[in-house]
Amino acid sequence: MSKDIKEIGVAVLGFGTVGAGVVETLLENGDLLERRLGVRLALRAVADLDITTDRGVVVPEGLLTTDGAAALARPDVDVVVELIGGTGIAKKFILQALAAGKTVVTANKKLLAEHGAELLAAADAGGADLLFEASVGGGIPIIKALREGLCANRIESIYGILNGTCNYILTRMEEEKLPFDTVLKAAQAAGYAEAEPSLDIDGHDTAHKAAVLATLAYGQIVPLGKVRTAGIRGMDAADIAYAAEMGYRIKLLAIVRRGPDGVEASVQPTLVAHSHQLAAVSGVFNAVQVRGDVVGTTLYYGRGAGRAATASAVVADIADAALALRAGVRHRPLPAGAAAAGDAGGALRFCPPEAIRSRYYLRFAMLDRPGTLARVATVLGNHGIGIDSVIQHEAAPDAEYVPVILVTSAARAGELDAALAEIAAADGAVQGDAVAYRIEDFE
Repeated sequence: MSKDIKEIGVAVLGFGTVGAGVVETLLENGDLLERRLGVRLALRAVADLDITTDRGVVVPEGLLTTDGAAALARPDVDVVVELIGGTGIAKKFILQALAAGKTVVTANKKLLAEHGAELLAAADAGGADLLFEASVGGGIPIIKALREGLCANRIESIYGILNGTCNYILTRMEEEKLPFDTVLKAAQAAGYAEAEPSLDIDGHDTAHKAAVLATLAYGQIVPLGKVRTAGIRGMDAADIAYAAEMGYRIKLLAIVRRGPDGVEASVQPTLVAHSHQLAAVSGVFNAVQVRGDVVGTTLYYGRGAGRAATASAVVADIADAALALRAGVRHRPLPAGAAAAGDAGGALRFCPPEAIRSRYYLRFAMLDRPGTLARVATVLGNHGIGIDSVIQHEAAPDAEYVPVILVTSAARAGELDAALAEIAAADGAVQGDAVAYRIEDFE
């Protein structure tokens, strides 16, 4: 190594799937990175409670340890990479590293979404960097795009397919006409879904990512509680088929956008027209569409998870950290004094969940009697909700209830909820609760 090239010491905390990918990349592409950066990334320690299981990576002798605190405290460690996950010991280690003035790289979207304000304050207090490219979208460089590439723009909207598990399930349900439970089991067998899949299929993983993106877009912390969240658990294949007949594909969509009522942040199953780019995103892939007031619409697409894709994003952050340390500067993940949603400044204003407006796909099991549809339409109308179209499929000759699909005009979520509750309470008009999914018309 040339004498004029400085070494940057790196400690990796967490040697699971992604951690092993990061270690492998640093070891195998170390010379390439040195040529590109002009600085050597020197792996100093790899910490995990389990250092005996074979991860398929040959780690140089003496680097593996079960003592994460000692690893991050080493004086020759400049960058601490947190890949433990969760909000327990991971948070403790990150705070310790930041307090010591060390750069932290993390992929922990849950921790960022739930404790982002505390972590960013600790980074400021320690004069340290906190980098988190891998927290959203795996190998897609969406964090860098928002933080740097689009910094001249007021962000008007972000639409994202951010969970590969859900997208895989929805894709197979549509293409193979399979029920939800069957595809979920297949996803678990293939390693695309966890044994306990709630975080993914109930929308919480996507909500964490949406909160991170919204925070970057508007320069202020967006609390997780402000993200209206619904998942795909129990999705009926019939609705996927009906949507396809109408020219739509159902996606679990993260939506962040500013409007007259404030910033909306939501995650929910959404009908997307076949002609839209996001409708074509299939399988485990992710995509994010961002609209800025200057650049217009941009699209980011790629693998949203997995060892290699996520490791690529983590190592990119390590490289950024190394260059900043060499130059004696630091990043600012959130610009100080950023304007709130394009206003002159002040606190970020959020659109109340009940005020969110969109068109809706509604499916009722409706009593097959004259006047039933009129009764339902009257209740919707009383709540200011118009009907754009009605679809009724032929039912069995002896069926008492038949499926009826209504597409509404744009309506507030609160009015729709109230109308559906009133319809459900009406004796005999409909059977069970209506299925209601958002239809997104974008800009």
